[in-house]
Amino acid sequence: MKITILMPSLNEEESVGNTLSSIPADKLKGMGYDVEILIVDGGSSDNTVALVQGRGAKVMITGKGYGRQYRAGFETAGGEIIVTADSDCSYPMEEIPGLINILLKENLDFISTNRFAFMDKDSMALLNRFGNWFLTLFTNILFNFNLKDSQSGMWVFRKKILEQMKLTGNGMSLSQEIKIRAFGKFRAKEIDSSYRKRVGRVKLRIFIDGLDNLFNLFKLRFSR
Repeated sequence: MKITILMPSLNEEESVGNTLSSIPADKLKGMGYDVEILIVDGGSSDNTVALVQGRGAKVMITGKGYGRQYRAGFETAGGEIIVTADSDCSYPMEEIPGLINILLKENLDFISTNRFAFMDKDSMALLNRFGNWFLTLFTNILFNFNLKDSQSGMWVFRKKILEQMKLTGNGMSLSQEIKIRAFGKFRAKEIDSSYRKRVGRVKLRIFIDGLDNLFNLFKLRFSR
């Protein structure tokens, strides 16, 4: 079975090297998996792409946009299972083997992680925490879910379900969209995980992205 570890990037030269180093590729190979590491870059102006290529990972260039990058990466990914994370050292790559085991042993289609369960102190600004809580609350109300972290960017899922999802988001709203479609239609589960303070400049535009996410929540709810 082939695993694709897929990460978006945009000017992450301070962190992408350490992020790649933290991927437990040897452990996954020892478990019998073929491992593909794919970085989808949104047009970095720094040395991100060169650093990725120097580490032997695959890299593809797309237009800017979190969702746009992911949707392009999903089409290119060769793995039967896709694992996602950010390239800024914030997500616990060491947990990937355990998450894949849960997916397979419990016959799940999709796993999303709850960063707040074991989040490092000062890893997320207070305003970001409030925004996440607010969007998660509305996600649960509008779709009758019981998620704890609707904005988490670490997912483990079977690639075959993407055909039925028909994802449309180009921006940050893709993170909640993929969960809404997964938890609404497939065998999905949220797993407690951890989160660390990102390395490098924060790309999230708190108010612009927050309002766009809220708008897309209602759009998705009433267009189903």
